[in-house]
Amino acid sequence: DIERRLEDLLEDLHIGSIRNNPAISLSGGERRRVEIARALATDPRFILLDEPFAGVDPIAVLDIQKIIGFLKERNIGVLITDHNVRETLGICDRAYIINAGAVMAEGKPDEIIYNEGVRKVYLGEHFKL
Repeated sequence: DIERRLEDLLEDLHIGSIRNNPAISLSGGERRRVEIARALATDPRFILLDEPFAGVDPIAVLDIQKIIGFLKERNIGVLITDHNVRETLGICDRAYIINAGAVMAEGKPDEIIYNEGVRKVYLGEHFKL
């Protein structure tokens, strides 16, 4: 039943309380959760999250990371493009670092953060998760 599925999405993503709010009144984190709910309404096997951590406060970042974990538990693949490396590497299984239009490194988060080339051109020497 479609109505039940939508109610479940509102509950799962903690957006039931804002269901009648105009989109312009939503915070960045609320907006991201609504965007994810809209994508999930189509019952996807994979979703693309483009810059999910951009423009949201630290609490919303944690909420989005939890939602990504929830999606992984439901066997929904998640492809993330984001410049916020710390937030992204903290939740992903694999990462690809692109520099000048080419993949410069790929692997598990630990492999990425200890890659000398990635540290030199992107993360810096003192980067930590």
